[in-house]
Amino acid sequence: MSKKTSQISKIILGVAIIFGLVSCGGNTEQADKKIGEEKVLSGNIKIDGSSTVYPITEAIAEEFRAVAPEVKVTVGVSGTGGGFKKFARNETAISDASRPIKDKEKAACEENGIGYVQLEVAYDGLAVLVNPENDWVDHLTVEELKEIWEPSAQGVVMKWSQIRDGFPDEEIHLFGPGVASGTYDYFTKAINGKEGASRGDYTASEDDNVLVQGISTDKYGLGFFGLAYYEENQDKLKLVGVDGGEGVILPTQATVADGTYQPLSRPIFIYVNDKAAEREEVVAFVEFYLELVPEIAQEVGYIALPATEYAKQVEKFKAFIPKK
Repeated sequence: MSKKTSQISKIILGVAIIFGLVSCGGNTEQADKKIGEEKVLSGNIKIDGSSTVYPITEAIAEEFRAVAPEVKVTVGVSGTGGGFKKFARNETAISDASRPIKDKEKAACEENGIGYVQLEVAYDGLAVLVNPENDWVDHLTVEELKEIWEPSAQGVVMKWSQIRDGFPDEEIHLFGPGVASGTYDYFTKAINGKEGASRGDYTASEDDNVLVQGISTDKYGLGFFGLAYYEENQDKLKLVGVDGGEGVILPTQATVADGTYQPLSRPIFIYVNDKAAEREEVVAFVEFYLELVPEIAQEVGYIALPATEYAKQVEKFKAFIPKK
């Protein structure tokens, strides 16, 4: 039995025992019988949201499916905003998010009687990318990124030569996440000073693979998305250092973890529906998620939280589970 299989088996057994004891209503004989029985979890767990968090959640879901095959776990990618819309309509049990929930999304949840808990699962850095044939850019300052991406740049800042002396007199072709993306929200706030403030004349997609394809086939392309997608496609892209005022820093697991890659480092989250947390398969999945995410996050290119932070998230979720 692998370490991962052993971990989830223990979690499933523990959850089954807890739910079994509760359903026995304190009857010791029945409780002993239930603890001795092999519990097979079943049901459906629907997850949607951030394309940034998707690789972590899908990798953990794959591990879960292998040892709990009667539980159908589906993971969609609607972007953080799109995921919260489904979450607020009670269409999903868990929402992946690359930013905290907004006030209007909180209000939508409240209106529909949806309670939730926010769980921090990893750190991520936003990567700024150009085509490998780009031999004039090795770094950009935050001020230069703002000059390129701020709303007033639309239709005005159109060529590389407008950004810095010595850059070619060629058009900049921009690629970035769509407006429903938490990555878009984070980047616009960090660079332009206001969430959602951006020029609109760029190639936008909620699918980071589309952005990779666009930049990797366009010598004059420039874009941004999560660091993990760069690490998956680094043979097709060139990473650009960012100078936030303390010198040029490249995003790496080390510079994101120690906070030196600023202002483009951030935590990422999952949100769990309170009604869904009444179901044993959801509890088992989330507990497994928090157990496995330090390992999985690093495997797929993200940065694990300190062990003490994961312990806090585990306690936070335990306190959230509805008492029967």
